[in-house]
Amino acid sequence: MLYVILMALFGWGVVLLKRPKIYGKKENLRTKGGVIFIANHRNLMDPVMLGVTIPRCIHFMAKKELFESKFGNWFFRSLLVFPVNRKTADLKSLRQALKLLEEGKAFGIFPEGRRAVADEMDDLEKGTAFIASRTEAPIVPIYISPTTYSGWRRLRYIVGEKIYAKDVLETCERRELVEALTERMQSDMEALKKRMDEIYPGKKAEKNRKK
Repeated sequence: MLYVILMALFGWGVVLLKRPKIYGKKENLRTKGGVIFIANHRNLMDPVMLGVTIPRCIHFMAKKELFESKFGNWFFRSLLVFPVNRKTADLKSLRQALKLLEEGKAFGIFPEGRRAVADEMDDLEKGTAFIASRTEAPIVPIYISPTTYSGWRRLRYIVGEKIYAKDVLETCERRELVEALTERMQSDMEALKKRMDEIYPGKKAEKNRKK
């Protein structure tokens, strides 16, 4: 499988060059069965970085434009990536995600919907909550440090507590679940960002403290 081969090859490079440092609930990365990994999105390499450091084969969504050529369609599907039309409510991609989770596989998604241009978290879209609300799969939130892609700095990310839709449902009505679950994910991701800023504020903040 191309996914396994490339992840193995990239894995050595990531370990040697980026020296991954993972904080938080690292045991959640080894979750068995259907699971949804969510993360902030700053760089095209985010899926690769997660793929080589999480001990699961992760299926990601990506914009359908990447699949328009024959090579792109073959390449990305070989890497367990499937297309999504970000301009509409793409029911086909949602069904694909639900099917993967029902089969006990790992699904990765960046719920901001696009790459952020600043260090702050964007508002999360509701698609992830919709998928989670229809499965029993836990959501594992991951915050990737924005400094990861600055020169030779280490890959750093922090893993949060699992989020279960059934737990959120205890605090709201069924019709409010998607909204409440999205708010919970947003809150947890913001908390992880705050913790990361405290653990590793980056060289700029360190210089400011010394002044």
